[in-house]
Amino acid sequence: MRAAAFFDLDRTLLRRASGPALSAAMRETGVVKSGLPFERAIFGYFDLFGESLGSIALARQASLVARGRAVDAFDEAAAIAGERLSELVEPFARMLIEEHHRAGREVVLATTTPEHLIRPFAERMGIDHVVATRYRAKGGRFTGTLDGPFVWSTGKLSAVRAWAQDHDVDLSESYAYSDSIYDLPLLMAVGNPGAVNPDPRLFAAAMAKRWPILSFDTSPGVLKVPVLGLEVQQIAFLLARPELFPYARFEVNGLEHVPQEGGAILVGNHRSYFDFPAMVVAMRRSGRTGRFLGKKEIFDVPIMGPVMKALGGIRVDRQGTDDTTKGDALDPLMLAANAIAGGELVGILPEGTIPRGPAFFAHELRGKPGAARLARMTKAPVIPFAFTGTEQVWPRSSRVPHMLSVLNPPTVTVTFGPPIELKYRSEARDTERIMTAIADLLPDDVRYPQRPTLDELAKTYPDGVVPEEDRSFAIDG
Repeated sequence: MRAAAFFDLDRTLLRRASGPALSAAMRETGVVKSGLPFERAIFGYFDLFGESLGSIALARQASLVARGRAVDAFDEAAAIAGERLSELVEPFARMLIEEHHRAGREVVLATTTPEHLIRPFAERMGIDHVVATRYRAKGGRFTGTLDGPFVWSTGKLSAVRAWAQDHDVDLSESYAYSDSIYDLPLLMAVGNPGAVNPDPRLFAAAMAKRWPILSFDTSPGVLKVPVLGLEVQQIAFLLARPELFPYARFEVNGLEHVPQEGGAILVGNHRSYFDFPAMVVAMRRSGRTGRFLGKKEIFDVPIMGPVMKALGGIRVDRQGTDDTTKGDALDPLMLAANAIAGGELVGILPEGTIPRGPAFFAHELRGKPGAARLARMTKAPVIPFAFTGTEQVWPRSSRVPHMLSVLNPPTVTVTFGPPIELKYRSEARDTERIMTAIADLLPDDVRYPQRPTLDELAKTYPDGVVPEEDRSFAIDG
């Protein structure tokens, strides 16, 4: 048997309700003269909190609007609405539909919305089948009654089961996506459920059942707060105010180089554990969220790992991303490429880890080829940035930041530069171009530092102990 993917419509494929667009199209074409009672208030509530008994009652009454009208009377309105609604579909929903098609699964729109009104939208989206509420017709006119089940809650599950039986589809191998607690019967019937932009009750159920919680306007795995509609990263932005870090001063330069929309790759140096808080402060000032690639060791930590994923992190296994590894090693870059295709920013620290010992004081920055490879895959703008001063707040030798320096806090600087011109012919040469562009943003005393004292050298090691073979690099002081 085959598998299929079932998508709900409102607040799932679409970020909001489809009702306003359908009603507007029907009024414009003269099929109806006015909207249903309390329509605006009900749809407004729906957009914020999800499906309610009021919105369902409104949907049930819609069959009465069609009573006595020719079955083709709504065709023009449906076509107009289909065009408008297709423009409201989020990019990651489109990519997921394509992913299911590549895997050989048929894609099905399963919705309470009347079939004759929503089929043009489904066709525009390349959706294979529609399971929707159908109106009974007699003599070429709608009768005001239903032809089959009202496709909602258990009625939707019944309709999907009947469709699956007719099309030889195994629900236990299939996927379903919805925002509503009323679709819980359908989500529990498939082997791969997904809660998309879930209402508060479905959010709680999905957390309890450990189902994926998705939002098609962000990368998979990025958590959003129900009702508020904010990413966890945006919540972190609210907390990342400079006054909450009295032991550091922040200076952010070159924000005009960060694109205000569309996908891009941000590449920077790595100097300290404090780089991440500094970047959060900088991104808060840019007004954009972003995804970031991080080493797997961070994601493997029991509490921190899920938090990093919810914030938008992409797990990278450094042992599988060297110059010679292909295949599975590209998986993190494919996730990053999808984020860029969805119009998001992706951050990479090409050095991979904080340089230690003599490498921390080297005049040239050396990086891994992942950023250049991702740039070649996506052709997205590559924006360099540089940290300075973060190592004074939280050196690698310390388990915690130096939080007592409130009287004379060090200055932490994040500087963005113009897009880097890459050639896409050689990953090695493009990596050199990327690292040079980052280095060019560093002040001379950081890019060309003096040889360190033994104490300064020790701060670059996790345990604060300089190996015997590196001690000769330090000067007396």
